[in-house]
Amino acid sequence: MDDRVRNLIDSYMMNRRDFVKSLSALGLGLAVAPVVAGRANAAANLTFYTWSGYELPEFHQAYLASHDGKEPDFGFFSDEEEALQKVIAGYTPDLAHPCVNTVGRWRAAGTLKPLDPSKITAWNTIFPQFLELQDVKADDQYWHVPFDWGTSSVIYRTDLVEVPEESWTIFLDDRYKGKMSFLDAPDNVAAIAGLLVGAENPMDLDDAQIEESGKILRHLHQNMRFYWTDQSELEQAMASGEVVAAWGWGSSVVNLKKQGVAIKMMNPKEGIMTWVCGLVSIASGPASDQDRYDFINAMLSPESGKYLIEQYAYGHGNSESFKVADPEAVAALGFTDPNEFLKSGNFFTAVDQAKRQKIYDMWQQIRAGG
Repeated sequence: MDDRVRNLIDSYMMNRRDFVKSLSALGLGLAVAPVVAGRANAAANLTFYTWSGYELPEFHQAYLASHDGKEPDFGFFSDEEEALQKVIAGYTPDLAHPCVNTVGRWRAAGTLKPLDPSKITAWNTIFPQFLELQDVKADDQYWHVPFDWGTSSVIYRTDLVEVPEESWTIFLDDRYKGKMSFLDAPDNVAAIAGLLVGAENPMDLDDAQIEESGKILRHLHQNMRFYWTDQSELEQAMASGEVVAAWGWGSSVVNLKKQGVAIKMMNPKEGIMTWVCGLVSIASGPASDQDRYDFINAMLSPESGKYLIEQYAYGHGNSESFKVADPEAVAALGFTDPNEFLKSGNFFTAVDQAKRQKIYDMWQQIRAGG
């Protein structure tokens, strides 16, 4: 791999959006490869459709060992909805890497085939909380193998913010008006709306809660400095003190601590948000099931998880990975016992499409000044 690319990986801790932008600046665009005529050939090489950075051989050493060192092919995406539409339009990878909150849409579109847990070596050591998530299992079959996960919460400057009680309501604290930032993404808006109205499931609001959330989101909007889509932009603003509290990821906390910034991720009383991404099997892909499960098993190996934890600051789906990873790297994720930590969080799961659209339309109206 080009040294420039490796340096970018180290620098950005694999923030997906930043990585794609930086590669473009180097003239190394990651456009999805066109569908190649003849891919239906039975001898076609396995193709993995994923976020940039997950093609590194450190994630699939066991696959290389069992396939005479032959690398799979890779397609890359930076947006899951766009990725789904490409598959619907005829792109034929064998495995893809969506997050659990979008898996239902992939399945409803008829793009997936179910998985056989008996062929997945690490199945019994995958965190049980993940296997119980909506859309991981549906219609008595499994559709998603949890691979990587992480947390979203309030990250804040401990030297610039007074926090008597850790809570998502910090976004409504007018003392920090104009000094806060929020991720510009519909599902995150839906989540914060649910958290701030005190919903039992923040990803499933009733009509009264959606109406109530409008008032709260309007207050939140008035306190924002800007909405971020670029993780490095957020980190720069927090390092300078322009922003003192934000919706952020654990990887930003790791990055900012390395710069000597006094930063912390909250464990709010309402619960932290946890995202989970993983592998799905594409029905139209021509590769054999044997190749697919060989690759899945390589990605789920403790060695792969060790690399993910230590180099990307993300959690791994296989609980055994935390036993072999550097304890300091595990602690940097914000916990010492991942199993206990996962019991206390809120998971990103699919939002009913009609409700999601209603919240999103309301949010757009608020941002437009309505």
